[in-house]
Amino acid sequence: MQRRHLLQASLATALTPACGLSLAQADRWPSKPLRIIVPFTPGGTTDLVARLIGSELGKQLGQSVIVENKPGAGTVIGVDYASKQPADGYTLACVANSFTANKTLVKSLPYDTTRDLQAVALMGLSEHVLATHPASGLKTLADLKKAALATPDKLTYASFGNGTSAHLSGALLSQMLGIDMVHIPYKGQGPALNDLLGGQVSVMFGNWSEFRGHIENGKLIALGMATPKRSRFAPNVPTLAEQGMALESNSWQGLIAPAGTPKAIVERLNAEVNKALTAPNVVEVFAKGGLVSRAGTVAQFSEFVNSEIAKYGEIIRRANITLG
Repeated sequence: MQRRHLLQASLATALTPACGLSLAQADRWPSKPLRIIVPFTPGGTTDLVARLIGSELGKQLGQSVIVENKPGAGTVIGVDYASKQPADGYTLACVANSFTANKTLVKSLPYDTTRDLQAVALMGLSEHVLATHPASGLKTLADLKKAALATPDKLTYASFGNGTSAHLSGALLSQMLGIDMVHIPYKGQGPALNDLLGGQVSVMFGNWSEFRGHIENGKLIALGMATPKRSRFAPNVPTLAEQGMALESNSWQGLIAPAGTPKAIVERLNAEVNKALTAPNVVEVFAKGGLVSRAGTVAQFSEFVNSEIAKYGEIIRRANITLG
């Protein structure tokens, strides 16, 4: 018994400096510039949100927030880099849907999505519309299903790339309608949208903000919004749910940190992000860009990440989707 007490006392003594260091770090944080790793090329929505929120965080925290783009391998390179940085609250990563899809899609991830990384804050999302070219003759989901059954393997759907939300939502739509559509991946939404406008592909899920002008001027036809209810950005466009297909698709952005980042720092970051989302400049940019603000707690974002992993995992396994 005496030996056990001595061992317990020694263990407590050994752990005290580490715990004290974490508390001290949290008390002094932030004492130097922060970094946000964006695993995409500059110019996209995730990059825009990271820079917009990062700018507000800099003002609120009194420290510079530097955004670094580290694209490649479907975001794996940038996320892996962030996962291996010190867990001190000074390195974050701004991720999107692919972060959760890669858990199932990439068989040999160099990091564990939930073990090596910590949810910090969900920031916003871009609602998706399912669109087609006028020459397709499609007006509704019923038209799409009829055309797919009449001409198997003729209908195609474009995406931003393998494993992206547009890819997986297209696969899910095919599963739900009981049809086969050929997936055509592109390197980004821009090239895919160009081919949709040219009639080279049949349909595509994409951000409403980028599709809106083309739909309003008649260059594209909206088959439906992939939202639970009619979007405030597109109140006149019926949802897919109204047509009997409860499919929700969007592109979201959230901040994560290396696992082990002190809880006090994570909670502070979450609170500061929620505050930044209410800044007039952020509200204005979100409104103009068709972005929906998604402020919430750390726990809520963690639950959201787990639900996205489960959702995409099921789609990927059922469709037997692999990279390449």
